Amino acid sequence: MRYLPLTVDDRQQMLHRIGAKSVDDLFTDVPDAARIDHAFDLPPHQGELDVERALSAMAAKNTSAGAVPFFIGCGAYKHHVPAAVDHLIQRSEFLTSYTPYQPEISQGTLQYLFEFQTQVALLTGMDVANASMYDGSTACNEAVQMAHRITRRDKVVLSGGLHPHYRAVIETSAKFAGEAIQPLAADPRGAEDIASHIDGDTSCVVVQYPDFFGGVRDFTQVAAAAHAHGALLIVATPEIVSMGALTPPGDMGADIVVAEGQSIGNALNFGGPYVGLFATRQKFVRQMPGRLAGETVDVDGRRGYVLTLSTREQHIRREKATSNICTNSGLCCLAFTIHLALLGEHGLKRLALLNHESAVKLAAALKGVPGVEIVTQAFFNEFTVRTPQPAARIVEALADRGVLAGVPVSRLMPGDDAVENLLITAATEVNTDADRARYAAALAEVLS
Repeated sequence: MRYLPLTVDDRQQMLHRIGAKSVDDLFTDVPDAARIDHAFDLPPHQGELDVERALSAMAAKNTSAGAVPFFIGCGAYKHHVPAAVDHLIQRSEFLTSYTPYQPEISQGTLQYLFEFQTQVALLTGMDVANASMYDGSTACNEAVQMAHRITRRDKVVLSGGLHPHYRAVIETSAKFAGEAIQPLAADPRGAEDIASHIDGDTSCVVVQYPDFFGGVRDFTQVAAAAHAHGALLIVATPEIVSMGALTPPGDMGADIVVAEGQSIGNALNFGGPYVGLFATRQKFVRQMPGRLAGETVDVDGRRGYVLTLSTREQHIRREKATSNICTNSGLCCLAFTIHLALLGEHGLKRLALLNHESAVKLAAALKGVPGVEIVTQAFFNEFTVRTPQPAARIVEALADRGVLAGVPVSRLMPGDDAVENLLITAATEVNTDADRARYAAALAEVLS
């Protein structure tokens, strides 16, 4: 009977208990000008079956990701999640647990967080990782704030290949903190000269790998240029499956690596909740936001797990907190950990290869459509297409034909005429040859 509304008698008993005559007495501090004096335009209460029918009819108006060929990416990717993942995370000891404030009775939670941190550090090529954050975009902003603390500077250079959502989160934070942001122009071909914009006032450089347009490039020289000026290199990776095939950012000289972990263990879920990944160098661990679970032994020599670092604002010395995020995405990072453990190293590499192969096949199919140009030359499982007509119009036309073709760049960069004909499309292991053929045929039909 959870979530069912209170009866009239229930309300009267509650009001009587607290000495209120009516519900309006509870809102006496709210000025009249802020109150609504009429009923909302909502249907009256209904039985559970009637509500289910009504909501199902509303949901049926949407085209779900699993109903048609799906090629949408741009930071949220459709991958196959094994049934074992969902089954295991719904065990009561996981599903109902929260923050491990009492380590002695949270050993299971702390152990999987420790395993999760190990996985993230290995994927990114870094020394240490935390116990997760909210999502990729907020983790990216936390990395910028961490760089400011380390360098004692506040100028940020943002690559034009950084996802607009990630950029927006950083810019919003910078606006209220009075920090200097230098965003570079978007370059679909990834030829921007980032190093020339780094100087002695630069705190950090933020790049994306693969970038917003799907391009893959080597940031070794950018890291060297940043370090020569005493700045840090932050690498953001919205598609973590790519780390099964690409050189880890840590091997390129990255100082901080952030990522969106949704692709492993977590379904699209209409936009969330997702899970932020955060890794850095050992020498910066004291400035790393979030929790850090560690392995130790007790007085009897038995293995145990503890919160090695937990410098959070809800604890003492709030003014010295290294994060303004109050919790980690525990259940989502557990799903990540289970899925990656099921895959193993060889499984992840195989999954990454399947993704790249799928994208290569899709690029070949779309390239055969008259008027279509593949803009991104080196990519993982996502690339940018230039179309002879506005991409937004094409996406709508393809959706009417039962194909979700991708994201028009104009949707995320409105007002920029230069990107009007650019379409970002992604292919993963869930796409079949039939899906790709249907996409190419539908696109050819729309453009004819």
